[in-house]
Amino acid sequence: MIVYGRRAVRELLRGRRRATRIWATARAGREPWLRAAAVEPADPAELERICGSPDHQGVCAEAESYPYAGAERLLAAPEPLIVVLDEIQDPQNLGAVCRTAEAAGATGVVLPERRSAHVSAAVCRASAGAVEHLAVARVRNLADFLAAAKRAGCWCYGAAADASVEYGTPDFDGGVVLVLGSEGRGLRPRVAAACDQLLRIPLRGRTESLNVSAAAAVLLYRILQRREGT
Repeated sequence: MIVYGRRAVRELLRGRRRATRIWATARAGREPWLRAAAVEPADPAELERICGSPDHQGVCAEAESYPYAGAERLLAAPEPLIVVLDEIQDPQNLGAVCRTAEAAGATGVVLPERRSAHVSAAVCRASAGAVEHLAVARVRNLADFLAAAKRAGCWCYGAAADASVEYGTPDFDGGVVLVLGSEGRGLRPRVAAACDQLLRIPLRGRTESLNVSAAAAVLLYRILQRREGT
């Protein structure tokens, strides 16, 4: 996988997988965090050819394949906070959700194997490198994963615009699984039915919904506040 962008490459070098090659312009190569690395010089046009994007910010790296986590390991954590994404196909949204999840201290993110974005170069950049530190798992069936989460003692909350319960109502004690739906249609019926409770974020303006990454930020930090007693 080619990782590009300064933050994404910096977090790659700080993370758990190995960078096998690094290319940088003369200016980017002077960054303090690159001084100890074996950097190959490249001009902007060459970097764009390597990574396939003009948004490389002067640096890109070849990395080992992304190490997906096992979903069972996430459930084995003490009082886990897990984000489940139901067919999120936009890499920018996936990256943004992963960035917020990592910043909020989530145990990990779970994706379906099919009809979903996966951890790609674009996702690495959109997450500002957060995926290098966050556990991301892929499962065959989300409803089955939610059933396993319940057996493990977690409470599963789905986000839905038409839910009757507001997002600030639960206490979010113990293990929590937060389920967010796709950009267009929200949660699929079977996934929504597998949740213990559906929550809505109140909207006071004229817009009818929030972007999935914005909704994830609102809900994750509400959960964090309740857990910390604030």
